[in-house]
Amino acid sequence: MKATAFQFSLLVFLVALAGLDEFYRMTLPARRGEGRVAALLGAAALFTIFTGNPVYPLMALTLLVLGFSLISLFRLQEIRQAAADSALVLMGFLYVPLLLSHLVMIRMLPHGVPWLFLIMVIVMTGDSAAYYVGSSFGKTKLYPAVSPKKSVEGSLGGLAGSVCGAFVAKAIFFPELTPVDCIATALVLGVLGQLGDLFESLIKRSCGVKDSGSIIPGHGGILDRLDSILFAGPVAFYYAYFLLP
Repeated sequence: MKATAFQFSLLVFLVALAGLDEFYRMTLPARRGEGRVAALLGAAALFTIFTGNPVYPLMALTLLVLGFSLISLFRLQEIRQAAADSALVLMGFLYVPLLLSHLVMIRMLPHGVPWLFLIMVIVMTGDSAAYYVGSSFGKTKLYPAVSPKKSVEGSLGGLAGSVCGAFVAKAIFFPELTPVDCIATALVLGVLGQLGDLFESLIKRSCGVKDSGSIIPGHGGILDRLDSILFAGPVAFYYAYFLLP
C-alpha cells in the first residue's frame, strides 16, 4: 500500500511540476527563472503529504509563502508590479499543488483507487456529454465573457452525463456507493468540474493565451486537461473522508 501510494505521489509530483510551470509561463512570463524554481519547490511540497503528518504539509506551504515573499521583497524590480507578481507566485502554490495534493490523500483512503477512477469518470462523462449536447442544442450562452462556446444546455447535459457516469462506476467497480452517493457526487463534482474549466479559461483569457501549454499535441497543456479535476478532487476527498464510513 505504502509503495503504490508513493508511486502515485511521484506521478502527481510530475503532473504538478508541469502544471505549475505552465501556470507561471502564462502569468509571469518575464520571471521564468523564479517561476521554474517555484514550480519545482511547489510540486515537491506534495511529498510531505505522504508522511501522514499534517504538520509537514502546513510547514512546507508556510516556508514557500515566506521564502518567495522575501524573494519578492529583496529582488524588487518594478514596484508598481510587485504586489501583483507576488500574489501570482503564491496563487500558483494554492491553485496547483494544494488542490492536486488531495488526489494523493484520496489514494491513501481505504477505497482510494475507486474514488480516483470515480472522479475521472464523472469529469470525463460530463465533459463529453456537455460537448455533444452543447453542439447539438446549445443556444443560451453560459458565460460568454470567459468561454464564448459554452452553453447552459451543454452545462445541464454535462451534469446528466456525470450522473450516468457515476451509476456506471457503481455498477462496474464501486459497489459501495449508494444511489444517493452517485447522484450527490455526480452533481457536486460535475458542477465543480465545470467551474474549474471556466476558472482556467479566465486565467488564459486574462493572460491572452489560447492554451495553457503545448505538452499534449492538439489538446493544449497539462492545465487544460486538469482544470476540472483541480476543483473536483478536493471536494471528493472531503466527501469520502467525512460522509462515507
